[in-house]
Amino acid sequence: MTPLGAEIAALIRQNGPIGVDRYMALCLGHPIHGYYRTRDPLGAQGDFTTAPEISQMFGELIGAWSAYVHGLIGRPDPLVLVELGPGRGTLMADALRALRAALPEVRVAPHLVETSPVLREAQERTLTGTGAVWHEGIESLPPGPALILANEFFDCLPVRQFERRPTGWHERQVGLARDGALAFGLSPEPIPGLEADGRDGALMSVPTAGLALMRSLARRLCAEGGALLAIDYGHVRPGFGDTLQALSGHRFADPLAAPGEADLTHHVDFAALAKAAEAEGAARHGPVDQGDFLAAIGLFARAGRLKARANPAQSAAIDAAVSRLTDPGRGGMGSLFKVLAVSGPSLGPLPGFAAP
Repeated sequence: MTPLGAEIAALIRQNGPIGVDRYMALCLGHPIHGYYRTRDPLGAQGDFTTAPEISQMFGELIGAWSAYVHGLIGRPDPLVLVELGPGRGTLMADALRALRAALPEVRVAPHLVETSPVLREAQERTLTGTGAVWHEGIESLPPGPALILANEFFDCLPVRQFERRPTGWHERQVGLARDGALAFGLSPEPIPGLEADGRDGALMSVPTAGLALMRSLARRLCAEGGALLAIDYGHVRPGFGDTLQALSGHRFADPLAAPGEADLTHHVDFAALAKAAEAEGAARHGPVDQGDFLAAIGLFARAGRLKARANPAQSAAIDAAVSRLTDPGRGGMGSLFKVLAVSGPSLGPLPGFAAP
């Protein structure tokens, strides 16, 4: 058992089983043993790869999108560009390069919300000289209109899970098996007030942390202006099923096997996020498939321009990156990943999203 696993087991022995949301929070954010506190998880030597690490085209297109939306929100100067969970800073660096080329007369103020000391060090190296400012949470972000980027961020925020039994919806918990290993179980009593339809045995995930954050961001955007662009893997229609998963060495793993040593994520419920934003008065744009979004904002044209100056090996690499970012089939991100934008209610159609 990992050091964090032993600590969680001791906590359960003392206080009883814990919810999946608390388990996720401990595994990812424990101050000593948390997954994101102790490592750089990205790339071939890590556990997963994100779109900005696949190709610079991804971040450059997000920067071009931001430049266009800057005009829609009143051309603020400086432009506050925020990224939530910015990885190694690759997306921000590529977006800044495109933004500053498109808007040379506008000051761009990058702000990064990051809790991992390891990743923050990587971001500082990547973003040296950009004037970037770091934050532990959204509460300390500067006021005023902002463009907020969240690429593969909502998927790692803790979720609560519930299983339908004849007596009602019981919360899924992490407890201890007879041999002392961590094991899933259910709360003995059903959760009052939870009345969703579902057959016996159905499993439902409720992204409590993500919904709370979305509500806060939506209130800010309605009050101060700007837009949020969220890109993640997930679904656009509510449904049942267990999407909690662990990744280790680019392979799926048992979520309970090595607490603190594997990434824990879940499929993002875009319908629930959009509903939460709309409940605060915000406008939602999308969600749409990532492949469709990138095509609409110019990925294929950008790839063509790069290939015109590329040698055969570089051209093949560009084609491979485009395929991975847009293909809907197995191994591609095109339809598994969705894109959702949220803004104040008066902001018109945004690039990449069909007009309602």
